[in-house]
Amino acid sequence: MNKLKVQKYPAYKDSGVEWLGEIPEGWELRRFKYLFKEINERSTQGSEDLLSVSQYTGVTKKSDKVEEGDLLTTASTLEGYKKVYKNDLVSNIMLAWNGSLGFSPFDGITSPAYSIYRLNTGNSERFFHYLVRSQIYKSEFKRNSSGVIESRLRLYTDDFFAIWSILPPIQEQTAIAKFLDDKTAKIDRAIAQKEKMIALLKERKQIIIQNAVTKGLNYDLCDDFDLADFDSKNQSPSTNHKKSQFRRMKDSGVEWIGEIPEHWEVKRCKYLFYEVSERSINGNEELLSVSHMTGVTPRSEKEINMFMAEDYSGSKICQDGDLVYNIMWAWMGALGVANQTGIVSPSYGVYRMKKMDSFNKRFLEYKLKTGEYIEYYNKVSTGLHSSRLRFYAHMFMNMEITFPDKNEQDKIITHIETQSVKIDQAIRLQEQQIVKLKELKSTLIDGAVTGKIRVSEL
Repeated sequence: MNKLKVQKYPAYKDSGVEWLGEIPEGWELRRFKYLFKEINERSTQGSEDLLSVSQYTGVTKKSDKVEEGDLLTTASTLEGYKKVYKNDLVSNIMLAWNGSLGFSPFDGITSPAYSIYRLNTGNSERFFHYLVRSQIYKSEFKRNSSGVIESRLRLYTDDFFAIWSILPPIQEQTAIAKFLDDKTAKIDRAIAQKEKMIALLKERKQIIIQNAVTKGLNYDLCDDFDLADFDSKNQSPSTNHKKSQFRRMKDSGVEWIGEIPEHWEVKRCKYLFYEVSERSINGNEELLSVSHMTGVTPRSEKEINMFMAEDYSGSKICQDGDLVYNIMWAWMGALGVANQTGIVSPSYGVYRMKKMDSFNKRFLEYKLKTGEYIEYYNKVSTGLHSSRLRFYAHMFMNMEITFPDKNEQDKIITHIETQSVKIDQAIRLQEQQIVKLKELKSTLIDGAVTGKIRVSEL
């Protein structure tokens, strides 16, 4: 984006409202009740497009967000839902304080719990769209919402109507809206580009891990990561990286695994692991959870209060180095190697190495989270639906695993960690830049709609 040259208005006056401060001379204040009227028209059949509203996307069609096969709504009927017309303001009264309101680009219907308002003629809906979603107004909505805790706050119509609204002349409303449409679109494109870069960096990291633990070192994409590999068009990392010299390979003898380095071994897990079913007597050990994102981690680190049991006696005990599977979510990679002693759900699978120096813990976890193993879990798990799939102990014991000696595993992990540090640093840089862009966008909107900056590009 080109650097903006910010100007002030020629003269300001005290608004008389403490949280608004000064506003440009020539601008007015009106309470929202004099600018909007509430609409409470109901659908007789519920056949119109169902709309939703969020702080991120404003008002959208629910059908545009629903995955194929999922339900549009759990309601038995949409009869009696509130009708919305194009340019009506839709407010989720429970979340208005975080920006979950906006002007609708569509005709449709929405939850009867929402509030619908129509702006008086002679004003710009687009200007007020930015105004009501600005940080300064979200803060005011929060102050005027009713409720004891944040998750129970409600911005009722009387409270919304009582809030003071800035009111520039219509020509300036239109100019401000046009200015913000242009500038925020540019910022959003810059953010999207950086989010794409982050996705590609994460893809690169996964490719490095995948190839290292399945094909060994000296294989494609196992050499040094360089951010320069990503050009200005965000090319896929797999298309602009030089191949290293390939290692001699052999057929693993397992169809779903394919070729492996010729000196690697192939063994069924039953020859390498045994199942552990030791139970906690009083449940006082560290409670561990298992997920596809973080592997095996203390539940206390996640600040999770849902699904907590009163008594954890009878939970399975796992030790440092044990492999733990969440048998219900193995199909999406919910497994890991424990780094400490603790307890897990009695329904989890816990497996211990027969020879404790057989595997580098990180190598084992990376290996069993690769795409080929995830596909295997999906293929052999039992159940009619993904939410009911189970990966039982006999399935694990019959599974083949390929691996080099411990020394080479250690070298592979050192390589992965070295490259991961570089990639993670590049990701953090992009994330920091996204934060700054979002702050710029917020500052720009607040400044323009409140008159702190004059809309002009000189």
